[in-house]
Amino acid sequence: MAMLSANFSSSSFSFVPSRRFQTHKETASVTRVRKDSIFSKVSLRTASIEHLDRQTLTDANTRLRRLCEAGDLNSVVKLLRVSGKRDIDPRTLCSVLQLCADTRSLKDGKEVDSFIRRNGFEIDSNMGSKLALMYTNCGDLREARRVFDQVEIEKALFWNILMNELAKAGDFSGSIELFEKMMGSAVVMDSYTFSCVSKSFSSLRSVDGGEQLHGYVLKLGFGECNSVANSLLAFYLRNQRVGSARKVFDEITERDVISWNSMINGYVSNGLTEQGLYMFVEMFCSGMEFDLATVVSVFAGCADSCLVSLGRAVHGIGLKACMCREDRFCNTLLDMYSKCGDLDSAKAVFAEMSDRSVVSYTSMIAGYAREGLAGEAVKLFAEMEEEGISPDVYTVTAVLSSCARNRLLEEGKRVHEWIKENDMGFDIFLSNALMDMYAKCGSMQEAELVFSEMPVRDIISWNTIIGGYSKNCYANEALSLFNLLLEEKRFVPDERTVVCVLPACASLSAFDKGREIHGYIMRNRYFSDRHVANSLVDMYAKCGALLLARLLFDEISSKDLVSWTVMIAGYGMHGFGKEAIALFNQKRQAGIEPDEISFVSVLYACSHSGLVDEGWRFFNIMRHECKIEPTLEHYACIVDMLARTGDLLKAYRFIEDMPIPPDATIWGALLCGCRIHHDVKLAEKVAERVFELEPENTGYYVLMANIYAEAEKWEEVKRLRKRIGQRGLRKNPGCSWIEIKGRVNIFVAGDSSHPETENIEALLRRVRARMREEGYSPLTKYALIDAEEMEKEEALCGHSEKLAMALGILTSGHGKIIRVTKNLRVCGDCHEMAKFMSKLTGREIVLRDSNRFHHFKDGHCSCRGFW
Repeated sequence: MAMLSANFSSSSFSFVPSRRFQTHKETASVTRVRKDSIFSKVSLRTASIEHLDRQTLTDANTRLRRLCEAGDLNSVVKLLRVSGKRDIDPRTLCSVLQLCADTRSLKDGKEVDSFIRRNGFEIDSNMGSKLALMYTNCGDLREARRVFDQVEIEKALFWNILMNELAKAGDFSGSIELFEKMMGSAVVMDSYTFSCVSKSFSSLRSVDGGEQLHGYVLKLGFGECNSVANSLLAFYLRNQRVGSARKVFDEITERDVISWNSMINGYVSNGLTEQGLYMFVEMFCSGMEFDLATVVSVFAGCADSCLVSLGRAVHGIGLKACMCREDRFCNTLLDMYSKCGDLDSAKAVFAEMSDRSVVSYTSMIAGYAREGLAGEAVKLFAEMEEEGISPDVYTVTAVLSSCARNRLLEEGKRVHEWIKENDMGFDIFLSNALMDMYAKCGSMQEAELVFSEMPVRDIISWNTIIGGYSKNCYANEALSLFNLLLEEKRFVPDERTVVCVLPACASLSAFDKGREIHGYIMRNRYFSDRHVANSLVDMYAKCGALLLARLLFDEISSKDLVSWTVMIAGYGMHGFGKEAIALFNQKRQAGIEPDEISFVSVLYACSHSGLVDEGWRFFNIMRHECKIEPTLEHYACIVDMLARTGDLLKAYRFIEDMPIPPDATIWGALLCGCRIHHDVKLAEKVAERVFELEPENTGYYVLMANIYAEAEKWEEVKRLRKRIGQRGLRKNPGCSWIEIKGRVNIFVAGDSSHPETENIEALLRRVRARMREEGYSPLTKYALIDAEEMEKEEALCGHSEKLAMALGILTSGHGKIIRVTKNLRVCGDCHEMAKFMSKLTGREIVLRDSNRFHHFKDGHCSCRGFW
């Protein structure tokens, strides 16, 4: 101040003489004074500016910080735009970035970032942390990662936040990469770091990476931290490493409710329901308080294991804890009761719910569907719409499943119309469910239409349509679609695909195609799937390759009830009753108890082998030892067994004494027996019962007409044929087919369209001539026509199975088994000729008709007359 005063006084009040009176010395002195005066003014001006700058800097930062505290980001950005570098303190910029992060304003945040870089601010760890946080909160994770790559951020909090956000965005690899970068830095990690990154390892199913993380956790001493241990539990359980999860759980010194919930839910979701429920009991006994998540997991476990009693007990505990107000509690409780088959309790829970959601309705509809109450399911679906609750994909799928189970085609069509009206028709999940519904209702035309209109298909779509064709006896269409799937090469057929297509091969006796699929199964290692193995055994058995079927059966390491039943049925249809019985007994010795279908298979085997005493024994074992009530199928097997052995009156009395009303199949079995043993009088009596039950079934009229024809009662044949014509019924024409070099050759009676017809007819004439030479006479009664003997013989030569067998002998390789399939029962004359042909040519002939297999070899047949 003294200096300023001196300068001020000398410059303002000094007397300067006139120039002309100044000496040289005086002039120099005056010059020095003026210089001092000028420099004094400059110093004064500089000091004043510095004082003003400090005041301006303080004012701008104060205003910005106050605006940040008020959350007025718009004013903050406006003020920042008119400010320069000298006006703003870096700490103020950190506050502005924090506000941008809190408000998730990416646009303003980028403007602040631009201001920082444009003005050359040094981005230290603190400012870099705020920049990274802003970009992370605003969702620009790429820019956030760029900041981390450019700035050394020291606080673990910001690393954790970005790792967590990357994981949330599905960039699990990016989250792990950031963790690895963090490991190489000097940043001190905390428990949240490991919790964040373990989720990424879990989502990527990276077991090795997760195990390495576990080791790193133990190395840094975080093993006893609950949050870290719980995240490791979640990782191991999600990757089906239940044993490793249990070790982590056992090492936790102070478990919390999250630890217990993780283990209970992990056991249940990994199919170890019983262990999960035991752990809940252990938790309960330990005094640990449980929460809603615990109860939800327990309900899921009870539903999976059908432990409705435990579920009911937990229901009571939940009510005491006032959880009944929670929607999640009510929905899982409802689902548990419905899956356990306790629909009354499910309905009670549903009725008490004040706020029903789409989940509530879906659980209830699915419960009705499982119990076969399709009408109730459809009714609830309609009620749901009336209540203004929009069904979702899962709801509609549940309704379609109900319609499919109960073959309610009309109701299913109405649901389909609703799907179209609500623009849900292009959902692949629903399209697959629609195809399944139509297929199970037998409407393959509609199923094919849905399939053709699908803009996008998956392998489930293909499996559904192929399986639908197979189950509805459209075997050719199923095989054609399977071939198309292979040609398109867009999807790889999986285990389910081959399970769907193998029955088509079995239906057509397409042995060569079945072998191709067998090769595909072995190349892709699908045989370990038990469903595939069972289907393959069934296919070979139904294609006549019983030895191959047995070899594959023996290779199944873990046989289930289906495996045994398929092989027993295979022996039965080939007439090997004793082998079927031996296998049935072996199954029981292995600890696998038979069910209704198993008994149908063994009774069928007894019937087709003439084992009457054994058949009765198994029928009684089923009723008295296994406590299984006979169904119509079991009664039909007994009637068939008695009828084939000629005990027709006993069979008739057995039907009369049945505790349940007999259907047309049972009476039809007796009618077949009447034909075999030529009992026309009883046949007439039985036929009237059959015609009453199934008046539109042409097959029974034809069977009765054949009985009359074999007895040469031609007037009765005419009367029946007239009756068939009056009813507008059409006879299913008999046909036979044989597969040669991958091509299926089909024949009908009297067929002359095949290129090899001349050679076929010549061969049959030669065989017939040799038969005459050896004393065989044509069984002309099987010609079923009223004509001269010569005409009857000619008609017999034109039977479709003879034509197919002849083609097989002419064109198949030497020594190769001839496999022929017929859609009707083989006639007696064809049966005799097949025996003779096998002896004459030294070839084995396998003929499958509508009843069973006939293995012809060296002049003998495996049926031994029981056909």
